[in-house]
Amino acid sequence: MPLSFCIVDDDGAARRMLQHIIEDSGLGEVAGTAESGQDGVRLILSENPDIVLMDLLMPDQDGIETIISLQSQGCRSKFVMISQIENGDMVSRAYRSGIEFFIRKPINKIEVESVLHKINERYALGRYLDEIKLSLGKLEGLQFGLPPVQASKRTVKEIIQPILMNMGMISESGSRDIITIMELAAAKENTDSLPPLKELYEMAAATYKTVPAEAAKEVKAIEQRLRRALAAGLTNLASIGITDYGNPKFEYYAPLYFDFEEVRLKMKEIEQGRESGKVKVNIKKFLQVLHLELMEGMNR
Repeated sequence: MPLSFCIVDDDGAARRMLQHIIEDSGLGEVAGTAESGQDGVRLILSENPDIVLMDLLMPDQDGIETIISLQSQGCRSKFVMISQIENGDMVSRAYRSGIEFFIRKPINKIEVESVLHKINERYALGRYLDEIKLSLGKLEGLQFGLPPVQASKRTVKEIIQPILMNMGMISESGSRDIITIMELAAAKENTDSLPPLKELYEMAAATYKTVPAEAAKEVKAIEQRLRRALAAGLTNLASIGITDYGNPKFEYYAPLYFDFEEVRLKMKEIEQGRESGKVKVNIKKFLQVLHLELMEGMNR
């Protein structure tokens, strides 16, 4: 059964483009569209779609307020936020409100398809796991009082390492910093949101250096190692994309962890044989997405 979508965006052209991408790519069916947050609430509560594409900025109320309103009324749809805003705090608020992914405007067909394919996979996997849990629950009733076997949870390192390997950056020294940062973030009481970058760097530096002066110098070194590691990952994904645009690693990691426009620029550089060595990376976005994947992996 195809997934159902609703689109809420005050830009008519954006609504039409998203609808065409969804339907032409066979991703699902668009049950309805709305041009404001309040109209969107009414539409979504009426149609109960599987997935909602929600604009961040709208005249009456923003997308985050709309999502919170829907969730308070029992809505269980999956949300994808769409906006040209790149403010880190705003993106963090969006993720905390419960969105699955963040797509930046102007709308890019490849990026939208890649993100929505991933949402489709997660939705199907979720339904499959629910069925397994239901079956296991029934089987437990047949165990005649035997305690259920508890599966051991994966460590942060076990979850993060394969992701970094898939992006071709595990050999970079910054990968150690990324794993350390994720371990520290996972150990905090409030694991729903990621602390500011400076705080993360300082926490990681304190685990490497006990002398305050040395730890202060290490903060800058950590940032530099992260930039090199992310640049290596972006470059590797761009190389994969040139060879095979449909490669699952490229389709998933490139638009999710990096600004896709930067990936395309790097692909163009490589194709034209004029690599400058300069790569623009968004460390905050990368770590936020990785943290979300970590939390999802630890809760399985």
